[in-house]
Amino acid sequence: MSILQLPLILETRRNHAIEHGTIHILGARFPGQPFAGHSNPTGFIIIGDVSLEDVANAATQSLTRLRAGERGLAIHPGCGTNFATSGLLAAALAWLPLSVGRTRRSKLFLLPLAVLLGVLGYLFAQPFGPVIQAKITTEADPGDTRITKVTPVRFGRVKAHYVTTRPTGP
Repeated sequence: MSILQLPLILETRRNHAIEHGTIHILGARFPGQPFAGHSNPTGFIIIGDVSLEDVANAATQSLTRLRAGERGLAIHPGCGTNFATSGLLAAALAWLPLSVGRTRRSKLFLLPLAVLLGVLGYLFAQPFGPVIQAKITTEADPGDTRITKVTPVRFGRVKAHYVTTRPTGP
C-alpha cells in the first residue's frame, strides 16, 4: 500500500479534490469574488462571503461531478501546492551557486547567478504544480466519501463554512 492510500491521507486528498471543485463552482457562480479553502481528513473549510446553501450546493455538485469522472475539478490554479512547488524549486536553484562560494566575496559575485537561477526555477516549476496536485495532493476519485454537514464558521469578520465529510463504510 502506498503512503498516499493510507486512510487519513487518502481522506484528506479526496476532501482536497472536493474542496477545489467547490471553489471552482463558487468561482463560476460568483465571478470576481475571492475564495480559499483548506482540507483535512474530516472535511474542508471554504472561506468566502457566500451563504450556507451556496456552499452546500457547490460541494454537493463538486462531489457529483467528480464521481462522474470530471477529474479537472480536482486541480485549482490557486492551490498552495502550486506555490510550494514554485517556491521550493526557485529556492533550491538559487541556493546552488551560493552553496559553492567559499568566501563572502565569492558569494557576492555569485548572487546575480543565484537570482537568475531562482527566477528560472520559478518559471520552470509552473507546469509542475498541477501535476503534483493530480498525482499527490488531491484524489479526483472521491470513492465512497459523502457530505454529512455544512456548518457556518466565523473568524472575526471573515465568513467561512466547514464541510464535514465521511467515508460511507463502517
